Amino acid sequence: MGLAGNAAIVGAAQYKPEKYQTAPQMFHLEQVADLANQALLDAGLQKSDLDGLVINGPHFHEASVFVPAMAAEYLGIEVNFAEVVDLGGCTAVAQIWRAAAAIELGLCQAVLCVIPARMAPMAPNEDPAWMTQAMRYGGHSTAFGAPEAEFDLPYGHMGQNTGYAMIAQRYAAQYGYDQAAMAKIAVDQRFNAQYHKDAIFKGKELTIAEVLASKMVADPLHVLEIVMPVSGGAAVIVASKEVAARAKKRPAFITGFGERLSFKSPSYAQDMTVTPVAEAAKRAFTMAGLSPKDIHAAQIYDCYTITVLLSLEDAGFCPKGEGMRFIKEHNLTFKGDFPMNTHGGQLSFGQAAAAGGYSQVIEAFHQISNSADQRQLKRCDNVFVSGTGGVMSEQGALILQGG
Repeated sequence: MGLAGNAAIVGAAQYKPEKYQTAPQMFHLEQVADLANQALLDAGLQKSDLDGLVINGPHFHEASVFVPAMAAEYLGIEVNFAEVVDLGGCTAVAQIWRAAAAIELGLCQAVLCVIPARMAPMAPNEDPAWMTQAMRYGGHSTAFGAPEAEFDLPYGHMGQNTGYAMIAQRYAAQYGYDQAAMAKIAVDQRFNAQYHKDAIFKGKELTIAEVLASKMVADPLHVLEIVMPVSGGAAVIVASKEVAARAKKRPAFITGFGERLSFKSPSYAQDMTVTPVAEAAKRAFTMAGLSPKDIHAAQIYDCYTITVLLSLEDAGFCPKGEGMRFIKEHNLTFKGDFPMNTHGGQLSFGQAAAAGGYSQVIEAFHQISNSADQRQLKRCDNVFVSGTGGVMSEQGALILQGG
């Protein structure tokens, strides 16, 4: 059971990460159309090639329901497959495998996967207070009856920072904690960002000492170990092998995937140090017929440095509890022996909300299609990509391979 590797990423587009205060505002429908056109141009395909659509539903500005139909109507396309994905930072990875599965089932030939993440203009009489209300106390499920509202928020477990810090504290108690090793993740990725023209932190190199001296946000997480939210958006075209054959770039075939949701809040995790990507990665590698030692580049979701550490261990790149030693012993830059997040990761490229995970997917495509500019690896046929949503609660994995 699984993919046969007959679908591939053939084109991609993403907005340059920008601060919300200075980024242009666009209606989400505008962004979908703009990103679709850019991705089709990148692929060398036409709008008429599209017959599938995967989009994000939550936080879509113009509608909360019937989003795919509205977007297809706006694009002027008719599709045989439409899907809404709501997995937070795992949404990008989840969209890609769903599109590949639809193609392999024969439902469609080319799927637009898209997440608009620039702010949309507000109506003249719109009250912005609804956004504050929806995210009050930093929670996501704050409505009457939600377990988070009853059992987490009243006790100070608010938002993402406390959850990831709690996981890091548990890891420290169980395996120990080397802050310099964790800082090295951010430093190596910042090095990579100096070679990406669009990275939000291009031109701002970083040292381990600077990371450790930065503001402590939630012990043991410093501010430079936490991703910076930015305005952005991304789109990817997934196509059949037949359509991929007439695309402009070398396709990145989707040969393995896995997905796992274990809990909503880490308060309910059986073991906070064992993350869902363990099962997701195992399924992805088995499906692709590969193992971690076959991977030429790892694009690991990195909302926090602790996310990277646990993902490396649970995906099988090193034994459990030895992630920090692995990080210290390897050069994680694109010039090193374990190229990881070669675009700078979201820590240095920027995290465009749910579209942030696409930065990892698109960098994998760029490496495989030999379009990674100065960051291009000498050999890149097999890439592992992970996605993480919530507080390490929903995770996915992809194996992408050059054709």
